[in-house]
Amino acid sequence: MKVKDKVCVVTGAAGGIGEAIARRFAKEGARGVVVADRDAARLEKVAKDIGGLAVACDVGREEDIKRLVAEAEKKFGPVDVFFSNAGIGRGGHEDATDKDWADSWAIHVMAHVYAARALVPGMLKRKSGYLLNTASAAGLLASMGSAPYGVTKNAAVALAEHLSIQYGDRGICVSVLCPQAVDTDMLRMAGATAASVDGVLNTDAVADAVIETMDAERFLVLPHPEVKDYMARKLDRDRWLRGMRRLRDKTGEGQDGKA
Repeated sequence: MKVKDKVCVVTGAAGGIGEAIARRFAKEGARGVVVADRDAARLEKVAKDIGGLAVACDVGREEDIKRLVAEAEKKFGPVDVFFSNAGIGRGGHEDATDKDWADSWAIHVMAHVYAARALVPGMLKRKSGYLLNTASAAGLLASMGSAPYGVTKNAAVALAEHLSIQYGDRGICVSVLCPQAVDTDMLRMAGATAASVDGVLNTDAVADAVIETMDAERFLVLPHPEVKDYMARKLDRDRWLRGMRRLRDKTGEGQDGKA
């Protein structure tokens, strides 16, 4: 799908990957770009820069997603592309707090569910639409420093697969973005992690990968191509797990609950 003349919604758009994608959608000639985030002040600046609409939104609340879609449709018409991108980073293993588990589940999984609920019926009627969800390479591989992050990102990939199976031959394209380290505030807060082993990309490089994948209508968006090789290695799970333990010991990441 080409973004030109399409109505696009981007969550988590006050900075990082979401902001870069929103700016790129506008540059590609989108008919309207709606940006959503909880950081209303920063969001307004992004919207002003690209001539879009800013909607303050907590993606973990279904009523907020419904309102976001309604405001987008009121301003620009039916939503063609929904980039469900917002994310959080919470450390810890199985002993992470219930709130950290619940917040991670709400933002990394249920936000995508809420978007699909709001958009799939209309997209099916129009026989056209694009659902693009951000997961992480951790959703395909592993996250040593955070069980809530890794588990919910794996679930995000599984949900995207389900949506593609159900609707991929009925006019709705589905892709899932799975980068390793990207130069964002979340990475800066976490510090050096194993995800940085193949380099840290800037957000514009991620936007390039997103546009290229959307044009080709492929499922996986892999800004770090090495991830595909790692996925193949993971087929031998026992060997993979042994290797991850060695990497854990080498980097110290994830030991004693460290991120």
